[in-house]
Amino acid sequence: MLKIKNKRLIEYSLDNASNLNINEILIVVGYKSQEIIQTYGYFFKGKKIRYIKQITQKGLVNAIEISKKYLKGEDFVLFLGDEVFSNLKINSNIKNFYKKKLFVSCGVVNVKIVNQIKKTYSIILGKNKKIIRLIEKPRKPLNNLMGTGVCIFNNKIFDKIYYTPIHYLRKEKELPDLIQTAIDDGEEVEYFTIKSPYVNVNTSNDIKYAKGLI
Repeated sequence: MLKIKNKRLIEYSLDNASNLNINEILIVVGYKSQEIIQTYGYFFKGKKIRYIKQITQKGLVNAIEISKKYLKGEDFVLFLGDEVFSNLKINSNIKNFYKKKLFVSCGVVNVKIVNQIKKTYSIILGKNKKIIRLIEKPRKPLNNLMGTGVCIFNNKIFDKIYYTPIHYLRKEKELPDLIQTAIDDGEEVEYFTIKSPYVNVNTSNDIKYAKGLI
């Protein structure tokens, strides 16, 4: 709910979601849930909003898991509330997701400073954009591809949550490990490059960077 220029941080993701050909926006809320609901209500730029309460803060994979019944078997696009993209366009990537019958498609950005990848996750590639390995907050990134929270999912991803290991440090299930479980089961997982400027906001310095980005 922090303001970056003239908009709250979450609103950048809401803007990007509302530009897609989707039926509904689901927002998983926990901390400051009432403030978020009172601010945005039940419609955003013509898209219906539904709120899902995460009672215990158990991380991102749990937030996905509790969304299952509200998705009613539909595929979905994930956005995170702490990411800022300027002019994000992924409609063509969604079309490609269905054309190639992918299981997951991960949005990545090319970074000049590879240490930035330590904040999110890295991907290791096989042939033809196929991802063979994802590493949460890598100690030593092996390329300049920085994973983001913008991912397109087949609804069957919920079948993989049970098999996803709990991260040894954070004591919760992590997004890269969930996707890795799908890869290990032989599912088709690829990446697409996001050309929009991007920042993952974790610190006060990130806020300053985001303000300069927009």
